[in-house]
Amino acid sequence: MHDRYLLLYLAAVPLLGITAQWLAWRSRVPSILLLLAFGVGLGYFVRPDQALAELTGCDPSIGPRLLFPPVSLAVGLIMFEGGLTLRFSELKTGGRGLFRLVTAGALVAWVANTLAAWWLLQFDLRLACLLGAILVVTGPTVVGPLLRFIRPQRRVGSIAKWEGIVIDPIGAVLAVLVFEVLFTPSGPATVGSAATIVLRTVLIGGGFGMATAWFLARCVQRYWIPDYLQGVAFLAGAGGVFALSNALQPESGLVTVTVLGIALANRKDISIRQVNELAEHLVVLLISCLFIVLGSRLELGVLADLHWRGVAFVAALILVARPLSVFVSLWRSSLNWRERTFLACLAPRGIVAAAVSSVFGLSATALLVADGASEGLVAQAQQLAPVTFLVILATVGCYGLAAAPVARALRLADANPQGVLFAGADAWVRDLALMVKNSGFPVMLVDTNVRNVSEARMSGLSAECASILSEHVQEELDLGGIGRLIALTPNDEVNALAVRELAHVFGRAQVYQLAPRNVDSRRRQSVPARLRGRLAFDRAVNRDELLMRLAAGAKVKRTPLTDKYTWDDYRAAYGESAAVLFVVDSAKRLIICSDETQPKALAGSVLIALVSPSRPSDEPSVPPGPVETRSGTA
Repeated sequence: MHDRYLLLYLAAVPLLGITAQWLAWRSRVPSILLLLAFGVGLGYFVRPDQALAELTGCDPSIGPRLLFPPVSLAVGLIMFEGGLTLRFSELKTGGRGLFRLVTAGALVAWVANTLAAWWLLQFDLRLACLLGAILVVTGPTVVGPLLRFIRPQRRVGSIAKWEGIVIDPIGAVLAVLVFEVLFTPSGPATVGSAATIVLRTVLIGGGFGMATAWFLARCVQRYWIPDYLQGVAFLAGAGGVFALSNALQPESGLVTVTVLGIALANRKDISIRQVNELAEHLVVLLISCLFIVLGSRLELGVLADLHWRGVAFVAALILVARPLSVFVSLWRSSLNWRERTFLACLAPRGIVAAAVSSVFGLSATALLVADGASEGLVAQAQQLAPVTFLVILATVGCYGLAAAPVARALRLADANPQGVLFAGADAWVRDLALMVKNSGFPVMLVDTNVRNVSEARMSGLSAECASILSEHVQEELDLGGIGRLIALTPNDEVNALAVRELAHVFGRAQVYQLAPRNVDSRRRQSVPARLRGRLAFDRAVNRDELLMRLAAGAKVKRTPLTDKYTWDDYRAAYGESAAVLFVVDSAKRLIICSDETQPKALAGSVLIALVSPSRPSDEPSVPPGPVETRSGTA
């Protein structure tokens, strides 16, 4: 491979990865499917082993040994970023269920996976045990995006997120244990040596993770690291301690970085926002590149050799092993049957399974060849990685397509959450929220004023006394069915901060704020546009304008449009001064009017607007049907 072609390959991998991610976002399909498809396509032209061998000038046969150290390091950084998203507060009601899933559930899954591989794939029992241990892991790189898409209820969503991250180091350590016990060159390992492996892994992984978290936090507290270096310093530290742990005990690095991320995420004395943002962006790039690279190593001919046995094996994992592990481990737990069923329908495998299977497949093959094993046994060892990739493809496709409909059928998620989180609970906001609720959409109000919150609850609204900027809102409030934020507090700066804080929860397109008083001015006191969210309603309708209209007798009114009472009739009745705030269209979708778009008001729609008192001559000659009115109060 000439230098210019090598450069093209190195540039093509991230380009293909990001293209696949974008196409997945546009088509709303699991990104891993497109990533693997692009990787397999790239593999027809060039293999990463060949590219690495050309780059280093080594023999192509040792390409895999050059490839997997950087893959392993990338997986470590992905696990570190996953740990940074785990908060203990998420487990107040589901912690015991999680513990059961990652202990008893993992044991049941290992046994079931092993039996399926031994019976259906006809693997040697040792290789079946190893494959069963590898497939205990799920996939945080797939579970996370699926949960963001599904948006299940908080408790079951938190348990699924925690399990997807915590189970990976457990599964990797289990694979190491099985490999050391069953494939030791000097003979089978004893129970004592197996216990030593577990103890060393726990001590090294836990000790290094906690110590590194304390040291990095100390560096931030003492201002030993400048702000612009914090993100890269934390990532470099995570990579370094991951490599050191693995050097002392194989696969203990995954435990180390997971503990490190969790310990940092749950410290209250430092802020890791910069680390989170950098790690999140880096992980998207790493996942994109890893699946392209590992997918390009996949030989479809090997998968075809599995015939019906491969299909039966995957079906056994999805229909038997996963439900069995969930229902057995969560028997008599606090989770109801709907939550257990959802968890039983969510276990996609991801990058950790791909990387671990590739590493152990090479190691097992080398040991079996050195021991003079039969060709059939060596061929089975070489199938570990292809079988794992088959499981990845099948589970991601199955769970990616089925998990969301299952969650909706179990009433654990909404297909398109239309509810609104209101920041602020003044009288006019309560009136507006009540109109939205009476239109059939869930609402939640958050305000620091106890009286406002009490009045909202007395009106039948869900309200929480808290700051919209507090971690309590993001971590503990159940936002099931809530898909948008509208910041309507009296403080423009708080509104701007609220949309920035919650943009990662709802997406930038779904966070709105009331127009600032000086939105069109260039005064030094104005909040710049780059720090604001979308302007709700109309840029002319700021707080001062609202209060002035309400003091003059304006009301929040909900009016349906029909074939007999049209938009023109509505305008004739209330004039151009009527500020339409929401439109419920004929498909029962709640549309927030904004400074950017004013949705069409057609027959079958319902308008929620702020209207001035109607003069007798302005009243419509055609009865509009049922109209609900709330008198605004300043």
